[in-house]
Amino acid sequence: MFTGEIILGILIPLLGTACGASMVFLLKGDISERIKKILTGFAAGVMVAASFWSLLNPSIESCSWMGKFSFVPAAVGFMVGIGFLLVLDMVTPHMHMDNMVEGPKNSRLKRTTKLFLAVTLHNIPEGMAVGVVYAGWISGGTGVPKAAALALAIGIALQNFPEGAIVSMPLRAEGVPKAKTFWYGVLSGVVEPLASALTIVAASVITVILPYMLAFAAGAMMYVVIEELIPEMSEGLHLNSGTVAFAFGFVIMMIFDVALG
Repeated sequence: MFTGEIILGILIPLLGTACGASMVFLLKGDISERIKKILTGFAAGVMVAASFWSLLNPSIESCSWMGKFSFVPAAVGFMVGIGFLLVLDMVTPHMHMDNMVEGPKNSRLKRTTKLFLAVTLHNIPEGMAVGVVYAGWISGGTGVPKAAALALAIGIALQNFPEGAIVSMPLRAEGVPKAKTFWYGVLSGVVEPLASALTIVAASVITVILPYMLAFAAGAMMYVVIEELIPEMSEGLHLNSGTVAFAFGFVIMMIFDVALG
């Protein structure tokens, strides 16, 4: 099941996170507000494009035999994905980049741990997305080609680069040692290949749920975009740079998926 190609594919996003986290060795202090908005906007654009081109569209097309009701698995899976991340968001103590603490109010976790958990929550749906697309390619029943699965893995890696930097640089600015902040960033991305592997195993056992799982991953990713990335991109000083970066991220991911798929 886990061939060399698949193992490489599910590890590519982690490489993107590690490269972003390595910025702590190259840059001094925290990232400026403008750069944060650009990086966050780019990541949001990639995730929105991936949600449709790599996940929802294949989910609907794989159920074409249902005729005018082919939207049902996509609609159900999408809403369940939204609900899943909503529950995780409510029960997990975490902190957004704007220092807003969410989840249980009586948590005594450190700020760095809460920030780490926030990025980890981001990465769960991304790992599931890569895993379910590779599962779709393995099964052959969703019309997902190998190139499309690889394109999604590369696209997620591109948007993981800014996430790795965004979780590591603020910790460095607070005086946390460089090596420790780097590993915080890398460890926040380890959940992705784990989520990918578990998703592939689950999908291989019950192939009939693949269309639902594709849409589930799309819903989970869209929750992250709407609940966290877009607010972080828009708050504070009004700048158009985040919006422009969102457009670039969306178009680049769309090109990857269509050209390679």
